[in-house]
Amino acid sequence: MPDPTLLLGVDLGSSGVKAVLLDPTRGIIASSSREVTLFSDHVGWAEADPDQWWRAICELVPELLARAVASAGDVAAVAVSGMVPAVLVTDVNGRPLRRAILQNDARATTEIAELRTALADVDLLHLTGSVLSQQSVAPTLLWLARHEPDVWTRTAVVQGSYDWLARALGAEVHVEENWALESGLFGLDCEPLSVVVDAISADVPTPPPVRAPGEAVGMVSMHAARETGLAAGTVIIVGGADHVLSAFGAGLVEPGDCLVKLGGAGDILAVSEDVFVDERLYLDKHPQPGTWLPNGCMATSGSLLRWEQSLLGGVSLVDLDSEADVSRPGTLLALPYFLGEKTPLHDPDLRGAILGLHLATTRGDVHRTFLEAIAYGFRHHFDVFADGGLAIGRTWVTNGGSRSRLWRQILADVLNRDLVSIIDHPGASFGAAVIAGVGSGLIADWSYVEGALEPDEVISPDPSHVALYEERYHQFLEFTDVTTPLAHALARRQNG
Repeated sequence: MPDPTLLLGVDLGSSGVKAVLLDPTRGIIASSSREVTLFSDHVGWAEADPDQWWRAICELVPELLARAVASAGDVAAVAVSGMVPAVLVTDVNGRPLRRAILQNDARATTEIAELRTALADVDLLHLTGSVLSQQSVAPTLLWLARHEPDVWTRTAVVQGSYDWLARALGAEVHVEENWALESGLFGLDCEPLSVVVDAISADVPTPPPVRAPGEAVGMVSMHAARETGLAAGTVIIVGGADHVLSAFGAGLVEPGDCLVKLGGAGDILAVSEDVFVDERLYLDKHPQPGTWLPNGCMATSGSLLRWEQSLLGGVSLVDLDSEADVSRPGTLLALPYFLGEKTPLHDPDLRGAILGLHLATTRGDVHRTFLEAIAYGFRHHFDVFADGGLAIGRTWVTNGGSRSRLWRQILADVLNRDLVSIIDHPGASFGAAVIAGVGSGLIADWSYVEGALEPDEVISPDPSHVALYEERYHQFLEFTDVTTPLAHALARRQNG
């Protein structure tokens, strides 16, 4: 019987689970996805059901094998990617005790303020690469201890989404190094920070060991094999954070390479040879040892457009783009803070706004201003990179929003730079499959990703729009500053 040669990569996203089968010599030979529900039971909440993740993988594996005309024994290794730092609490047997709390959840505002005070003398930025923010895990754990004590007293392990799924497949308990970094519970050396854990003032479970992408952490169990259709004994390799593996899979390997992801949230990552710390950003390790990925994540991007669609009765984004394409640039000014904002503002109490509405305003005007507002948010991140001396070179744009040529053009105009489109980028699932290959020895090294994906067209800035968008961008920053006190007042009211 020939040795197995296929690699399974899985990505747990906020709106769906995607999986790919990769043949190292032929590329991706099968891919599929399943939708999952984003729960927001209260203002600012964002949760996901781990049972939906598990059901999705149990459906996807047999489907992929059938499409590839392959058997379970052909799969050599599996690796999982996912949102970071999602928080999943489990009992001693690894069973989730509640829904996962996602990285853009904004419930723990009181706890963030308290921990900022308690840790005021601690230089978290240089210890962890990021400041205490909405994305930090410590405030979420404190919130759970206070508001769900029955869950907290039974919590044995705190993990990320993809670490939990790997464990459900049969891996040993662990957390991947970028979950550890972005959680704020570990230092840049991936050792637990007792000063942060102690500040939570609750009985926090012992942190799991930290593992790097590419490490083997177990094999698929008999139970998981029966459920998923994988072969028992298939090697499980540590994957990584979705934004990191998506950037890696897109081919970001050289210093200054940059990726803009137009997903449900808005991610931006750039490659740095040095540790790059800025209180406005996050810092991750590139899967390639010795390289770093300073990055940002805007709380809303495509999710704002889905909200817009729901208000408009489900009109298609293609139709909205057509109407917005004939709307004049910069007609309105909007703030995209419909879930607060993560980077570069770290303010969960910001709120969305539209300025300039009048009775002649069209649906296309509103849609265009949302696309522009998200582009201004990305421009803000480019300014932060420049402030820190990181020169941005090649810039790619991917994910669902990249299918909109209008949005890509607006982004190119606002950033005033060429954008290389990867329309059908398979995302983090591809990066996870490559890492499964590196970890299992079927792929020689990290450079496999260079040129592995076919680029689409290059979008260049429209010179007639650049100056206007430069003006609107600075007005966007001013609009944010002026409305922040009012947004905070509204948020206090909404939060009760």
